[in-house]
Amino acid sequence: MTVIGFIGLGNMGGPMSANLAQAGHRVRGFDLSAEAVATAAEAGVEAVASGAEAATGADIVVTMLPSGSHVLDCYGTNGGLLAAASPDTLFVDCSTIDVAHAREAAQMARAAGHRALDAPVSGGVVGATAGTLAFMVGGPEGDFAAAGPLLEAMGRRVVHCGESGAGQVAKMCNNMILAASTIAVSEAFVLGEKLGLSHQALYDVAANASGQCWSLSVNCPVPGPVPTSPANNDYRPGFATQLMIKDLGLARAAAEAAGVDAAIGLHAARMYEEFGAAGGIGRDFSAIITAIRDRSESDGAEPGE
Repeated sequence: MTVIGFIGLGNMGGPMSANLAQAGHRVRGFDLSAEAVATAAEAGVEAVASGAEAATGADIVVTMLPSGSHVLDCYGTNGGLLAAASPDTLFVDCSTIDVAHAREAAQMARAAGHRALDAPVSGGVVGATAGTLAFMVGGPEGDFAAAGPLLEAMGRRVVHCGESGAGQVAKMCNNMILAASTIAVSEAFVLGEKLGLSHQALYDVAANASGQCWSLSVNCPVPGPVPTSPANNDYRPGFATQLMIKDLGLARAAAEAAGVDAAIGLHAARMYEEFGAAGGIGRDFSAIITAIRDRSESDGAEPGE
């Protein structure tokens, strides 16, 4: 039985920690939210009073936090996780953060005598609950192998992407593709509506032709063709617009720093920022189709203008 300290028991971390407990590991969890801790405890996670207590004596410490600054603060050597953990503890950060912070966190962990991986996830709350997440992992090969059973208890696909920070790069690039494809699929459905084509007919064609993609076949932005998509539940989020805006902000900053001409990705970021500001922040990111439809009904302006 592996002893795991888990810090960050929110919408993603809570079910992830529960899956580890259900897999037979001893999981000691901490979150600043007493409600999140209580929910995790009902699923078999042992509630502790601090992150340091969760890390003390753990074989592996998992963090799932909102930002890179939170990770660095949590790792901090003055009473933080790194100081509390036993030597050579494996730290696995599943947060989605910028590449520079991911690499700094790994360096901090190694300087304190530990091992470290960045392992952001894809799959949303549904995947976290079902244990079907995809993990994109950066760090040494040996540490990746050591974390394998842990990650496989929480996910369906685990990919070693390279050295520290590579997992964050892969996550950022993946979500830039996701945002752009969701906008393209949404625009196509609105165009089809305008020209009298049914949702089902467009789906039946595109899902079996060159337009096939995850944004269509799994997260279809209109109700009907894919019964499990958020569109059938008033766009209750599997992956909220707020999180997409965060991820696209990381991609934009990285593209600008690297001098990459990412015109489509940057345009997608602007569209999602506008959608969030107009009230879409807590809805599933596929609800951006509603903004495209509204603009098409009003003045015919191009989305994002």
